[in-house]
Amino acid sequence: MSEGTATREAKSMEWALEVGLQRRSKAFYCVIRVLIRTLLWRWLRLQARGGENIPVTGPVIVAPVHRSNLDAPLFSGCTTRRLRALGKESLFVHPVSAWVCAALGSIPLRRGEADRDAMRSARAMLNSGAMVLVFPEGTRQSGNQVTGVFDGMSYLASKTGAPIVPVGIAGTEAALPAGAKFPSRVRVAIVVGEPIWAPEGRMSRPALAALSAHVGTRLQEAFDEAQALINRA
Repeated sequence: MSEGTATREAKSMEWALEVGLQRRSKAFYCVIRVLIRTLLWRWLRLQARGGENIPVTGPVIVAPVHRSNLDAPLFSGCTTRRLRALGKESLFVHPVSAWVCAALGSIPLRRGEADRDAMRSARAMLNSGAMVLVFPEGTRQSGNQVTGVFDGMSYLASKTGAPIVPVGIAGTEAALPAGAKFPSRVRVAIVVGEPIWAPEGRMSRPALAALSAHVGTRLQEAFDEAQALINRA
């Protein structure tokens, strides 16, 4: 089979982490963030509240609702801190998209599996003081209600001492629904909730589930507040 027709494999986590540390990657991230704030935020007439709840130093787990591919890029404009994330493995197959994702701080995650290596990488990033985005609902959802919250973020919080910051993002599902290629000009709002810390010490599975449920409640509150912002506009 020729090189052009051969099935490409996704880049490794090690490769993504190495690319993310390069100086040109950090510069690329800063340029994209400025473009998001100056162009995309204005196009969507975005309102943001609660930015003071994002810790300025130390490890942080950012836990937003997930309704659109716009969610992570739009949130990155809320802070000057660089955002790291676990991304779909399929995004790391094509060389160009793989580099872009890695430069923007993502590492590949195998969906539907207990990807211990990815969790270990996320844990290592948090231990280094990074701000890591984890969608607590897992894959992209629909509607105004927070669905089941997975325990991955609670596990990371318990192992690293990083606070979980719930983030409600309203309007992105209408702005860029699945299959759309360009965002419609609808209003979007982001509400950043207060940080939530995991209890100290080893956490049992029921304790992790209880923490996840608590985050889900706080996430719904932030989501409702974001919805109210765009409804009042």
